[in-house]
Amino acid sequence: MAWHARLALHYERQAEQTNARFQHEGPLRILQSLHPEGPGICHNVLVHPPSGLVAGDRLDISVQVDAGAHGLVTTPGATRFYRSEGDRAVQDARLTLAENARLEWLPMEALCYSGCQAENRLQLRLAPGSQVIGWDVTALGLPAANQPFVAGQLQQHLELEGVWLERGRIAASDARLMDGPLGLAGHRCMATLYLLAGTDLPRETREAALTLAREQIETHPLRAQAGATSPHPRVVVLRVLAPVVEPAMDLLKAVRNAWRPALWDLAPNPPRTWAL
Repeated sequence: MAWHARLALHYERQAEQTNARFQHEGPLRILQSLHPEGPGICHNVLVHPPSGLVAGDRLDISVQVDAGAHGLVTTPGATRFYRSEGDRAVQDARLTLAENARLEWLPMEALCYSGCQAENRLQLRLAPGSQVIGWDVTALGLPAANQPFVAGQLQQHLELEGVWLERGRIAASDARLMDGPLGLAGHRCMATLYLLAGTDLPRETREAALTLAREQIETHPLRAQAGATSPHPRVVVLRVLAPVVEPAMDLLKAVRNAWRPALWDLAPNPPRTWAL
């Protein structure tokens, strides 16, 4: 029997404090809100107790951030797409920010087991003055457990409404994509870090974000497989390929930790779950 779980998370600003309210249906929920950086920023951990999706399962996640509020969302572990014989398993996240809101969307990786039929969607709608720092990390198979990604497929969709759209289909049977020099070149982790805005970022801000990202790339072991660009005045993107998740995530965290003080005048302050 397929499971359909829904979560609606709402950040609101009350005086100087950001508070979170949520409604859920099925096995998807938010743990206790934390304010480790002070009242203005609310940290939450999104939890899916079954820990994985199979044929026909669906997770629908909506996050709304009110004007002036700042939320941070992470997860305690990977979203797992298990082998499926039937319908596609879907995770669909929709993030909506009001004027001058901020959100950090920092889930752990989507882990695609061999034989999965998966779809992972992220759609953002940003009002003027709002900004998001977030990432999308995908791992194909379990190389360390000698379980390569040899069957199945993943559909990906990443969209900033009206500004930026990326869609892709990764099929294990596509040898040219999986192993070709113009494809994944044998790597099995793909990661994207992004700074997105509801208003065109000033040129100096985009240049600063790119410079900081490239400085971290230059000193990282993955420097030959990583790059940063700004395809639109509201978008700054870093991309990296890696054989496994850990080095890719290490680079993304380093750039996020560089962006936060320089672009938002905030200390790096990683979520507490990252230390577990």
